Amino acid sequence: MVKKEDIINFISSWKNGILNIGDIYKKGGDYKKEADLFLKRHYLFDSEDVLFKPTLTSEIIFRNSFEGAKSYFVKGEIDEDKGFAIQNWQSIELLELNTIIEENLIVAMGKICFRSDLVTNVAFTFVLKKIDNQLKIKIHHSSPII
Repeated sequence: MVKKEDIINFISSWKNGILNIGDIYKKGGDYKKEADLFLKRHYLFDSEDVLFKPTLTSEIIFRNSFEGAKSYFVKGEIDEDKGFAIQNWQSIELLELNTIIEENLIVAMGKICFRSDLVTNVAFTFVLKKIDNQLKIKIHHSSPII
């Protein structure tokens, strides 16, 4: 059975993954390869359909493919993408977390603060699935809090 602590650990891994992609980008490393690993580690794209509504989209709202999600995180095939993970994030902090843990349903909904020169507060919802003893995202919806 999944516990709230498992969800907190997963979100911590997700936040650290975003920061790690950015650090590799700043150092001139292979940040796109790291983005591939991040997506495989945290999302179900390899094995199932995923619904993904990223935080900062306006023209193409949904990124329901691996390549679309990668474009959002590291600037790729979609023109409006600026590379969310390669922004100058100094820290990412989980400010609030609400969960539903049922037999076949794991939902995390909360507030995350992304800090760079500016502060961006984001409301998010993750629907998670446990696969091979690991949590992964099946549905990701996030939007800025204005």
